[in-house]
Amino acid sequence: MPVIAMWAHPRALSTAFLRMMIARGDVTVVHEPLVTLVDEGHVELPAADGGTVTVTDAAEVVAHLTELGRDRTVFVKDTLEYRYRHLFADPGAIADVTHTFIVREPARTISSHYAIKPTVTCPEIGYEHQWELYDLVSRTAHRPPVVIRAEDLLRHPGETVSAWCEAVGLPFLPEALNWAPGERTEWRRTRKWHLDVERTSGFSPVEKSFEVTVANNDTLRSYHDYHQPFYERLIRHAISIGEDS
Repeated sequence: MPVIAMWAHPRALSTAFLRMMIARGDVTVVHEPLVTLVDEGHVELPAADGGTVTVTDAAEVVAHLTELGRDRTVFVKDTLEYRYRHLFADPGAIADVTHTFIVREPARTISSHYAIKPTVTCPEIGYEHQWELYDLVSRTAHRPPVVIRAEDLLRHPGETVSAWCEAVGLPFLPEALNWAPGERTEWRRTRKWHLDVERTSGFSPVEKSFEVTVANNDTLRSYHDYHQPFYERLIRHAISIGEDS
């Protein structure tokens, strides 16, 4: 059975995608194990017997999820504010993973990131790390990576999820496009980052304005200028959806 990873820069709509995967009911879903490991020094992962197991390093995370995927489909979502060195040091360990990426236009995500974390640094914006990982797995993994755009997910959710499912070898379940709103234990530790998805029951735009943006803040503008080229490289590989197909 496959392990399917979704790699995201922060504020990319990836938790809404994870919520849809929970709604499917046919996969084991793991929320941000590597970022939790970096932040907390340990992470609890689902165990084969239905309980949990605590691991304390990235190699253990990869090994455990690989073993878990031997008898079930595992979907793991993580964000790339950090560059996870183990993935680059031992790419063979993730060569059997089906790697997917979700990207969103940087101006909005940077403003949104700053609104939650005003101390955000340029590397934590994440597009550079995302591109580096895409480049790595495109050369070393056994299956080509899959890229979707968050904007397509909002405009054409059924078509986008269907195309993603076809690319990773899962059946498309249209009923999973709608779910019950509310808090989930999966993201309780980082709940302040996921309030938008808690209020929604599907992929729908959330109208927001930000006081500090890349248009009126020199620091955020410099982050945008730095990461824009990595974003542009990534979207060249995105699945064509809707009017762009």
